[in-house]
Parts: sequence; C-alpha cells; structure tokens
Amino acid sequence: MSALNRILAAVRDPEAIAAEHRAAGKRVVWTLGWDIPRELVDAHGLAPVRLVPGSHDRTAIDALVGKADMAERGLALLAAIAAIPQGDALLISHADADQPQIFATLRELGRCGAMTLPPVAFLDLLVIDREPTHRYNAIRLAQTQDWLAGLGGTHAPDALATGEVIRAELRTLNALRPRLTGTEAHALFAAAATLSPAELLTLLPQFRSEIEARAPATGSTVLLSGVEIETLGPIQALEGEHGTVIGEDHGWGETRLAPLTDLTRWTLSPTAGCFASARERGERLAARIAETRPDKVVHYHGDNADTAAWETKAISSAVPHGTIFAVSPEPPAPAPEAPKGPRPAPPPRSRKSLKAIARFGAYQRDWFAEIRAQAAAGDTFAAVNANAPQEMLRALGIPFVVNQWWASIVAAKQQSARYATLLAAAGLPPAAEAYSAQGAAAALDHDAEQAPWGGLPKPDVLGVVLHTDAGPKLFEAWSDLTGAKLQCFQRTVDCRWEIPIDWWDGLAEDWDHFIEAERLDLFEAELKIAIAELEQISGKAFDPARLAEVMDLVNEQEDYYRETRDLVARTVPAPISVVDQMPATMVPQWHRGTEWGRDAAKDFYEEVVQRAADGDAACPTERIRLMFVGRGVWGDMGFYQRWEESHGAVFVCSMYLSLAADGYIRRHDRGRDPLRALAARFVTMGDELRMATWAGAWNVKEALLHQVDGAMALSDADPLVLRALREAGIPVLELDMDNYVRDPGAEEDLNRRVVAFLEGPAAEASAKRLGVPA
Repeated sequence: MSALNRILAAVRDPEAIAAEHRAAGKRVVWTLGWDIPRELVDAHGLAPVRLVPGSHDRTAIDALVGKADMAERGLALLAAIAAIPQGDALLISHADADQPQIFATLRELGRCGAMTLPPVAFLDLLVIDREPTHRYNAIRLAQTQDWLAGLGGTHAPDALATGEVIRAELRTLNALRPRLTGTEAHALFAAAATLSPAELLTLLPQFRSEIEARAPATGSTVLLSGVEIETLGPIQALEGEHGTVIGEDHGWGETRLAPLTDLTRWTLSPTAGCFASARERGERLAARIAETRPDKVVHYHGDNADTAAWETKAISSAVPHGTIFAVSPEPPAPAPEAPKGPRPAPPPRSRKSLKAIARFGAYQRDWFAEIRAQAAAGDTFAAVNANAPQEMLRALGIPFVVNQWWASIVAAKQQSARYATLLAAAGLPPAAEAYSAQGAAAALDHDAEQAPWGGLPKPDVLGVVLHTDAGPKLFEAWSDLTGAKLQCFQRTVDCRWEIPIDWWDGLAEDWDHFIEAERLDLFEAELKIAIAELEQISGKAFDPARLAEVMDLVNEQEDYYRETRDLVARTVPAPISVVDQMPATMVPQWHRGTEWGRDAAKDFYEEVVQRAADGDAACPTERIRLMFVGRGVWGDMGFYQRWEESHGAVFVCSMYLSLAADGYIRRHDRGRDPLRALAARFVTMGDELRMATWAGAWNVKEALLHQVDGAMALSDADPLVLRALREAGIPVLELDMDNYVRDPGAEEDLNRRVVAFLEGPAAEASAKRLGVPA
C-alpha cells in the first residue's frame, strides 16, 4: 500500500486504526477537538484516535435528545460516541462552544442511565494569554493527566520529543504544496492525530518521497480560511470549485504543525477556531497571502455560518486588490430593504395587571435619557452582554446598558428589519445572532427620528463572555465600529463527571463549596484585570466597600423576587401571568445593585401580595397553568394571553422571575470577599439554563412548584430539558418558533397546534390536578 493510501485509510476508517491499536495492546482514547495535542495522550502510553462526525446510525440519539438545541455536527458526534467500544475512553476539549454542551449532555445521559458510556473527561484549556489563564490551564492539564494515568497506560517520557520530530516532518511535507493538494494535506494532518508515532516516523518520509516525485499541481491556487473542517468532503468540493488549496488557517490545518513545548500554552492566542480574534486572523492571513501569492482566498462557512459570518468582513479586508475573495457556501441573499412609508401594524398589545409596570417603564425612559446625557457629556459609557459582570461597573459609577435590554427595545419599536438593512449595508451579517447584534447595528443608525429612544450612545467599553462561537466575533466587530475597548471574560466548564443536581439550594449560601475553586480563582482574577482597565479608562477609583453595598442591594432585590415567585407558584388562580412577571422582573434587573432596583422589586412583590389577598387573578377563569421554556417573545407579549379567554390557559412560569429567584443571590457573609462572590455569580451564569443536568432538574422543580399542566418551548429549547419535563409527567409542546423572527404565514398552524395541545394533554393534566373529569 502506498503511503498516501494508508493516510487516506486512517482518515476514512478510524475505527479500523483503533482496532489496530487495541491489537497492539494499547488502550484507545478518542479525542474530540482540534486543539488536543496527541503528545498529551502519547505520554501516558495510550493511543489517540481522532473523533469526528461520521455516518453512524442516529436513530437512538435522535430519540434521546431530539434535534431542537444541537446542530447536525453535535448529533453526529453523539452517534459516533455511542459507537465507541467499551474499554476505550473519550477526551473532549473546549475547542468551540458546542463541545462543553456535548460533554454536559453525555454526563446527563450517563447520570440518568439513558446511555452506556466509556470513561469521559473534559480538557478545559482556555485561550486569553495572561497569567490567570496560565494557572487555570495548568490545573486543568494536571487533572487530565491524572485521568489519563488512571487509564492504565505506560508512561512514555519521550512523547514530546517524538512528537516534535513528527511535526518537523509534517512541516517539511507542508512546504511541498502545491505538489501536495489541500485534500491530501488535510488527510495527512488528520492521520497524524491517529496513527501510532512509530508508524508515522517511517510513513512520513515515505510519503515525502512520493510527493517529491510529483510535478506541482496546475491551475488556480487557494488560501483557505473560515471554520474548522473535520472531514475530507468539504476540502474536495472546495478544490473542485476553486483550485488547489495551498494553505489554511482552520484548526485541522497548518495550525497543528506549530512546535509544541508547553502543553499549558498550546491553546493561548489561537490562530484558528471560534475564539480566535478575527482582526488578528486577518492580519496573519495578509502576511500569508504576501508569502504564498494565491489566486484566491476562500472563506469557508460550513455548518457554523453565524460564527464565520461575523468575521467575514475582517477576513475580506485582509485580501489585497487583485486576489479573488470568495465565500463558500454562498451566503444567503441579503435581507430585504426595510419598507418605506408607514410601519406595519404591530401585534395586539398585551394587557398588564400591575400598576408598577407603568412606573417602571417611565423610570426606564428617564434613566435612559440620563444615560444618553452622561455619554454626551463625555462620561465613560459601557455596553455589556447579560452574562458579563455588571456590578463592577455599578460600583465604579460607570453608566452602562445591557445588550439584550437594547435588543428588546429595538424589537418592541419594530426596528429589527431596518437594523438588519443597516448591518447588511455595512458588510455585516443581518441575520447571524440577530438578537445579540442590535447593539452593533445601533452604531450604524444615524436616523435620530427612527432610532429607538433616541438611539444607543457610542460605547467606550464593551463586555462579553466567550460563551458562544459567534458572540466574541460579533463584539469584536462592534468594537471595530466604535473604537470601544473590548473586555473579554472566559467561560469555564465544570469538568467533574458527578455534580450536584439541586444547585438552587446551594449556590446562594454556599457557593464557595459548590463551585470548583479554580473556576472562581480565574474569574476573580479576570475581574481584577477588568477593574484596573476601567479605572484607567474612566479615571475613577474602585472602592471594595462600594462593591459590597452593590452586592447587598442585588441580594435584597433577588430575595424579593424569590418571595414573589413562591407566591405566584402557590396561588391558584395565579395573581399575575408572565405578561406582568417578565417586565416587572427584567426592568429592575437591568438596575441590579441600585436602591431603585431593590425598591422596585419590593413594590412588585407588595402589589402581587395585595392582588392575591384581594383574590385578583390574571385570568379569573383559569383552568390550565402553563410554563414557557426559552427566551421571551418580547416583540409580541400578547402571545401569552392569546388563549386565556378561550381555554383559561395562563402562562404562570417563565425563566425570568424563576432565574431571578434562584440564580443570582450570592451571600458574602462569614468574611467572604464580595468580589469573589461576584465571580461566583457569573461563573455559573447560563449553566442554570443550558447545562443539561442543572437545567433539566431546575425546570422540573419550577414546573412542579408552579403546578403547571403543560409547557411550551421555543425552537432553541434544550432537548434534555424537554426530556426531563416529559419524564416528570409534564406535557410539552415544541412550538417550532423563534422568539425574535416570526413567520406570519405560520401563525394559523401555530394556533392549531396550541389549541390541540390545550384541549388534549394539557387539559388532561389540568383535570387530574383539579380532581375533575377530563
């Protein structure tokens, strides 16, 4: 067999290579993530085999987790993992935002006995090159090394040195392109992550001889950028359409050839992947173009189009005049131009029961006018994502808004289509992470008459957590538009295989025993770095005593939410529905850490107490109590009241009040540092809603607490949450509906399905709860 055929066989049939390793007496460790260096596994006398999406039967996986919250790649990977033989092991990295979710899904499926799994570990190596990251990575690396050592291999002290010999040979082979095609290069780099070191040391020189005997490929040459490509098919298609790929900057390309001297620093300042800076990636690409002089640069979007779309402008800007730039696959057509003339009629307004909401709305307008005035006067102004720490800004006296609040204002003012047009005109994606893109779109809005509430001021500081694939690139583009300082905080992952489920009883009071110390250490250190930057930008001094006051005010506010949640849950009929809960919770939430926010939460609670005492109900004819799973339909709050009159169906529970009640409180008594308590609040932010084990158990707890007869879920709801609800006996209707972009043509079908649900499973559950005939 030729060296090339052996390489191709290793890529196309990794199971056969794994069988060879087992036959040679090696335990196989399947590795998921381009950023796992094979030397880490080799050093423990184990055999790494690359795990990528394949053609495994997905019937069982689809039945277990559904399709709502996981892309095709994730489902295909779960099917591949299900096929791993007992005796092997699996190591997953933090190469992208999906892989922590895959790990959490496996942990939950294993916990509830739904899936038999091999030993699984998560390697949480992070990317921002600074000292706290180095310390965190060293701890996580040591934990993974201990796990690998426990798999029974024999220590191989020369693994790093042998690995560098292999990498040097790979670099030599890579220099032979375009004799070596892009498809062959991809196969080579992939095979080098799977074949044994001993075989590679003889195979690679043989392959070099085969390649050197060839003439260089003719025709167009291509430099390839974009998202990771894990299989040969996309490379073959790209070469068939565009020409020979002579270099690439994705994770499974030339990135893997860099010398490896320190495993803890391998992932720092990545040149590829979703956490790589688009700006820096463009700069490196420009240098590579100057070196290789390709005919084309192709930016590949693959199955992660949102992420790629938010870096396309930075990448295309690096391509010099005369070099063709192409996107593959072709992006969708630009959003239609915003309609001229009168705006379309908004959906019917919802009916509010609470008087406090009008007061909150008036305050919100006055507050935002003051924010605009402060920014216009030259005060430092910040815009941050909802899962980024805001209390440090509050303590410093820096005015800020939360990106998701601004998005809700844009939606409520029916400006989404116009903002999509502004993004498209600027060469930015109009539909990729649209809800989170409204702040960036505001930087392009110069129409004072149409701008919601006068428009969002230009920020001096932006804050984002590296939590989604597209989010960091979106905020980087926003930073490029405004010149704002971008502060990034890293998302860490709870790597333990066994974790406590009932987090709502522990996080508020005993977070320091509940959360891994290394996660708290990192976020606390990142807070200190961010605070120092903010002091320099604003000229204001940080006062720890002021932060303690802010944290106390937040805890008091969330305590009122907890009392309100409990009151609504136990009162039948419910004194208010989510139509009142959502704005009455979220408007003050944007002001967490202020006396007004605390007092507003108190007013909210007291008005609900009075309504319950007076026997006032959101729907006096309440028969069916419902839970809404997912983000709120802020642009059409009347959606939640559509079936009250006809069916007595009341949405009594959503994530907003429930998460305020359970997810935010962090006590800093017993001598604990308020800054570390703040770190504890944001380390877990999002885990309560998205991490399978926590989210599923919590949603079931909330459903039972609120005595619901059914749940309705958006299209992006976590399938394991829905599975947990169904297993607890809660009927679930998946709406196939987005909270932000609605299809008017689908409303009739939506109503038909909801009515069938209300008259079927939900009605049966209600009858059982009430003890009446169905």
